[in-house]
Amino acid sequence: MSESSHARIPAAAPFWLSVALIPLVALAAWLGGWWWAIVPFYAWYLSTALDGILGLNEDNPDPETATEHLFWHRAVTIVWFPLQFAMIFGAIWWTGAGQLSGWERVGLFFAIGIVSGTIGIVYAHELLHQKSPLERWLGDLLLASVMYSHFRTEHLLVHHSWVSTPRDAVSARYNEGFHRFFWRVLTDGPRSAWRAETGFLKRARRGPFDRRNPFWRYAALQGGMLALAALLGGWAGIGLFLFQAFVAVWQLELVNYVEHYGLSRKHLGEGRYEPVRPRHSWNASHKATNWLLINLQRHSDHHTKPDRRFPLLQTYGADEAPQLPMGYPAMTFLAMVPPLWRRRMNPRVRAWRKQFYPEITDWAPYNEGQLPMPRNAL
Repeated sequence: MSESSHARIPAAAPFWLSVALIPLVALAAWLGGWWWAIVPFYAWYLSTALDGILGLNEDNPDPETATEHLFWHRAVTIVWFPLQFAMIFGAIWWTGAGQLSGWERVGLFFAIGIVSGTIGIVYAHELLHQKSPLERWLGDLLLASVMYSHFRTEHLLVHHSWVSTPRDAVSARYNEGFHRFFWRVLTDGPRSAWRAETGFLKRARRGPFDRRNPFWRYAALQGGMLALAALLGGWAGIGLFLFQAFVAVWQLELVNYVEHYGLSRKHLGEGRYEPVRPRHSWNASHKATNWLLINLQRHSDHHTKPDRRFPLLQTYGADEAPQLPMGYPAMTFLAMVPPLWRRRMNPRVRAWRKQFYPEITDWAPYNEGQLPMPRNAL
C-alpha cells in the first residue's frame, strides 16, 4: 500500500462512521429487547445532534485529486457489501434459531432496514456511478439485497436525464405529500426502468427479452437473495428479508423526496427543458450527516458530475443552489408529516422560484406535471 494511501487515512476516517452500525446491529441481535432502537438513534438522532454541534462544512476539495489518493475513501464503499450481507443473513440465521421473540425480530429487522437503506443504498449509488466493473457489481449486489435492482436503470438512464421534470418519477412535485409520492415511485419506477432498457434494445433491433437486458441479472440476483433467506430461515426468513428491504426502500425514497422537492427545470417548449444546473437540487452542508451519507447532500455537484467520487464533491452557495435548513435525516422526519413539511418547505420553494425564475408567472403546469414530454423520451 502506498505512502500516499496511509497519509489519507485521517481525511477518510469520518466517512467510516457508518461501519459502527454493524456492531450495533450485532449487539441488538445478541441482547434482544429494545436494543434495536440504538440503530435509529445513531443513524438519525445522534448524527442530527452532531450537525448542530459541528455545524457546516463549506470547504471544497480539489476536484482534480488523483484516484490513488482516495484509497481509504473508496475502501469503505467496497467493503460494505460483505458487511451488509453478513448482517442481513447472519441475523436471519440467528433469529431462525429461536434466539428472539416475534416482536424482537421485527424490531431488529427494522433496524437492519435502516442500515441497508441509509447506508447500503447510498453506497450502491456511489458504486454504480463508477466505471470499475467491480464497483458496479458491488452496487448491483447491494441493490439486490433490498430487492430494488431496477434502481440502477431508473437512476442512471432516467433520473439523471430528466431530473426536475415530470418525466422523472423521483422528482417530487410542489405540494405533493411524501405518502402519495412513495406510492407513485413504487409503481412508476419499475415501469420507467423497463421502458428505458427496452427502448435501448429496440434501437439496437433487439427484443425486450434479449439476454443483454439487465433485468435478467436483476431477477437472478434478487432470486438468489430470496433463496438464501429461505434456506437460512424458511418462510419467516423470507418475510424478515422482505421487511428489511421495504424499510430500506422507504429510507431511500424519503431521501429522493427531499432532494428535488418542488424544483423544476424551465420548460423551453416542444417538450424540451433547460440543462440541469446546481439550482435543481436541494443541498445541505451539515458536517456529520455528510460524513454518514458520504457527501450525498452535496447533491447539486453530483448532478453536474455524476461520476465524481464522493470525497471530491463540491458545495455551492445559496446564490447558486437552494439550501436545506437541516441535514437529510432531520428533513426526512418532516417529510413523514406532510403539513409540517409544507409549512417548512413551500415558502422556500416559492423563494427559489422568485430568485431563479422571476419571469415564470404560471407554475401550475409544473406543479401538476402537465408539461409535454419529448417525443424521443425513453
